[in-house]
Amino acid sequence: MWNHLLNLFFPKSCAGCHSFLLRDEKVICTQCRHEIPLTNHHKIEENEVIQKFYGRIPLEFGASLFYFHKKGIVQEMIHKLKYKGHEEISETIGNWYAEELKDLKQMAAIDYIIPVPLHKKRLRERGYNQIEGFGKALSANLNIPYESQLLYRKLYTKTQTKKNLLGRTDVIDNVFDISFSEEHHGKHFLVIDDVITTGSTLESCSRALLKIPDAKISVVCMAMSHS
Repeated sequence: MWNHLLNLFFPKSCAGCHSFLLRDEKVICTQCRHEIPLTNHHKIEENEVIQKFYGRIPLEFGASLFYFHKKGIVQEMIHKLKYKGHEEISETIGNWYAEELKDLKQMAAIDYIIPVPLHKKRLRERGYNQIEGFGKALSANLNIPYESQLLYRKLYTKTQTKKNLLGRTDVIDNVFDISFSEEHHGKHFLVIDDVITTGSTLESCSRALLKIPDAKISVVCMAMSHS
């Protein structure tokens, strides 16, 4: 009852288009769900994510759910998630993608879901890691452990949105490191992030994880930058 009254006086709006959500809609309205550009990467063996990392890191599997276009619905959602405190967007996207991924044989081979970590200073500034809800939703739906302590960020760096394209292509191997034990040997890690642009962040994370003997790497992201 109280929720209905709150929605009456303080109606929730869509994370994509700002229109008021109907009673059965959550976070993203039905119209935006139909208009968001989907990649269907999980249905394509040699998709754009796999191709982007070819010759850089050995991927077992790679995919993103959405295409990210400037001034598009996905950009608006990601902006709200990262900078406006709308953490619920992360979980919603995770639940959405889990439905697409749950029957893939590649998911059955994953041992751990690993989020791209924030530096402690950035975490204090933002108050949360924007991909935590995404990762935990994937974990719950796919029954794969979520591990946020294995990989960590050593250096505090500027946000990618404030860098030009050239600056984003720099892969600095000492930004990330790992704290692992023998139980992690030979495991398959699914590294998750919000948006793939050049792939430099995911490459750096993967290189750190590949220090683990016989490790295997896959990557899944909310979105991929697309011209």
